[in-house]
Amino acid sequence: MSLLDHTSHPLVSLTAAFAAWKTLLLSVALGASVGPAYDTSTSLFFDIIGVNASQLAARLTRWDALYFMHDARVGKVYEQEWAFGIGLPAAVRGVVAALAAVGVGLSEALVAVGMSHVSHLVAVLALYQLTIVLCNDRRLAFLAAVVHILSPAGLFLSAPYAESTFSSLCFVGNLLFAVGLKNRPDSLRRNAAIVAAGLSYGLATTFRSNGLFGGVLFAVEAVKGLMALMDGLSISKVLRLVAPGVGGLLVAVGFVAPQVIPYIRYCGGEDGDLRPWCTRLIPSIYTFVQEEYWDVGFLKYWTPNQIPLFLLAAPMLTVLIKSGTEIFREPSRGLRSMTSGTDEQCRLFVQTLAAVQTLLAVLAITNYHVQIISRLSSGYPVWYWWVASCLMDKQRQGVGYAVVVFITMYAAIQGGLYASFLPPA
Repeated sequence: MSLLDHTSHPLVSLTAAFAAWKTLLLSVALGASVGPAYDTSTSLFFDIIGVNASQLAARLTRWDALYFMHDARVGKVYEQEWAFGIGLPAAVRGVVAALAAVGVGLSEALVAVGMSHVSHLVAVLALYQLTIVLCNDRRLAFLAAVVHILSPAGLFLSAPYAESTFSSLCFVGNLLFAVGLKNRPDSLRRNAAIVAAGLSYGLATTFRSNGLFGGVLFAVEAVKGLMALMDGLSISKVLRLVAPGVGGLLVAVGFVAPQVIPYIRYCGGEDGDLRPWCTRLIPSIYTFVQEEYWDVGFLKYWTPNQIPLFLLAAPMLTVLIKSGTEIFREPSRGLRSMTSGTDEQCRLFVQTLAAVQTLLAVLAITNYHVQIISRLSSGYPVWYWWVASCLMDKQRQGVGYAVVVFITMYAAIQGGLYASFLPPA
């Protein structure tokens, strides 16, 4: 039996597919270096901090990656930098310091690229295992993981961006949550797994704020625990309510705690010196910066000049909404063996994930810079299951192939544009 046979060595096969795809994308990025970059911000950035960056690191440090790497190098200096999570810069800073302590000197950009690749591989393997836990369908699990490898996020999952680490932490959180659901409601392992899932989601939220949506899982579980508690009081039932409560609190901390730092920095002076957001009912620098510097808000992106970006995002929005609504109505549309006789807890878990994914797509249409949906989608497992299920269903196989062709073409083309500092980003 071949070592690369996915039926006997799925993890090895996934790792090989991952390496092949990454090699192709990085070749595209390096190949884009035959011409000058559209923008010189990268070269100026590395000149200012005195780093002789490798060609690969330079080609991958584009757009928002410059903000992340500036933060990793010197911390957040300007108010607008608080639009970006503290998770990635803090992690990169820690790894750089640890390597320096043992005599290995690497630039922040190169370390971030390495972290992105490792995190993406972890996400692939976690998605595979999550699918196995939920429905024990090895072929579906393998195909879903391969679709994640080919994600339309493309080079963003290799670059100094938060997407790959966010995806890995979310998928690990989902896996821990699913493992918890497989244990008895009064089991200590169940409660511990759900709290651990909350920690993973909380960390994910420090990388990307949309990790906060993970709190919906814990809210649903808490409601179930509360309903069980109403049938009679016991220690096990109290713990069943406490575990998702603690998990949800950890998710909230991942969003709130990073905003305490700027609040102390900017809002501790006299009233006349305070920034406008300091006096709001909810003094969130994140929401203020998104509105003030990036013009993010309800229908603010609905202008004629943004129509091309809505058209560009339309295929992924369609996939996210269609897969989310179908699997919310019937989980077996994605996880084929999850029929009505399946554990209702797992069905509700999958339906909650589907609802969260659909909510993300709707918010992308109404509130976000819509073109980022191609990379935001990387951290949500439901559409991967749906595409994999389509590929296994003769009646829907054409749809599955069409999606795979689209995302691979999108990722490859977008990779060349990204490396040349060209939109969309």
